[in-house]
Amino acid sequence: MGLTPIRVGQLNSYISRVLKTDPLLSDVSVTGEVSNLKFHHSGHVYFSLKDEASRVNCFLPARVAQVITLPLEEGMEIIATGYISVYERGGYYSLNITGVETGGKGELAIRFEKLKQKLEQEGLFDPARKKPIPEFPEKIAIVTSPTGAAVRDILKIIKNKNDYVDILISPVLVQGPSAAADIAAAIDDLNENHPDVDVIITGRGGGSAEELWAFNEEVVARSISRSEIPVISAVGHEIDFTISDFVADLRAETPTAAAEIAVPDTFRLKEYLDEIRGSMTELMLRHTELASRRLQALDPAAFASGIRTRIEYEQMYLDRLIDGMQERVRSITADRRNRIEMLRQVIEAANPNDILKRGYSIVTDEGGRVLRSSEGLQEGQNVTIRMSEGSADAALTAVRKEPGL
Repeated sequence: MGLTPIRVGQLNSYISRVLKTDPLLSDVSVTGEVSNLKFHHSGHVYFSLKDEASRVNCFLPARVAQVITLPLEEGMEIIATGYISVYERGGYYSLNITGVETGGKGELAIRFEKLKQKLEQEGLFDPARKKPIPEFPEKIAIVTSPTGAAVRDILKIIKNKNDYVDILISPVLVQGPSAAADIAAAIDDLNENHPDVDVIITGRGGGSAEELWAFNEEVVARSISRSEIPVISAVGHEIDFTISDFVADLRAETPTAAAEIAVPDTFRLKEYLDEIRGSMTELMLRHTELASRRLQALDPAAFASGIRTRIEYEQMYLDRLIDGMQERVRSITADRRNRIEMLRQVIEAANPNDILKRGYSIVTDEGGRVLRSSEGLQEGQNVTIRMSEGSADAALTAVRKEPGL
């Protein structure tokens, strides 16, 4: 008879104690290629170390990750030092890492670089050979898994933006040994049997380097390169780059981004067209009203009435102008008469005859010069005295220098 049965938790707890007491597993160094790398918001890092035969889960605590200067990347070959620990609730073990050293590039990374260099030398990445993505596609083909999150995200975005474009889903495997050939065959089939497709989106959601590897295969790159239909590559997340991204006519950071790029927002376009239609309608009404006014102006009766009105207006203006000119002439004439009268009075006031009439006389010497003072006069000198009425000649009997008045 065997031992008394124990519970699962007891079994896992026992295994954990055994592993912790094993001197080899408490401080072990493992060489492998980084795969399925995930950075948690807590600072912890989760990934797998793999080789050609197997893999082991690894846990890098945040406190250790903060002091490690080596940046981890997918496909990187490292030497991880740590201890084996059992997660009792899940029943699986992992390598809890205490240190990391670089071990060179992994196999996948080497294959990636070799193929990239080869295709680049052939000109498959040349921007000059890339085809433009249509601004208003009528039909889009999606080459991806029919059950993955990528196709759901693409369909959701397109339907929310565009109610015009037709969508053709070409279902393929996106990971595994036969995925690359499946993807390449689908792209070739669309070019051969569906020439009405305007753009192809091919890709998948995020995953490890192995899960995305189908899009790094040469057969897929060749099919994208010979495609007459423009191809958008949308593989993984923003940080993921595949050979397909370099060969495609356009790379999208994610499948969602590919959907955003591939189609215009027809709902916004309709709103914009409605605004233009309203503006054009208003403008046409204004032009129609202006043309109607011009047409009315060409009516003979209306034209004659307008001319008569204009003549009457001009006649009124001319009458006011004449009245103003006449008033101005009268004003100037009256002003000139007043000035002449003033000058006449001044002249008359200075008339010598008028002065003589007031009892004054003018005395002149023998030469007819008017004598204004007694200076130079001599007794016996002959002078002539002119009065208001007549004149008299006289001889001076006395000359006085003092004023006469």
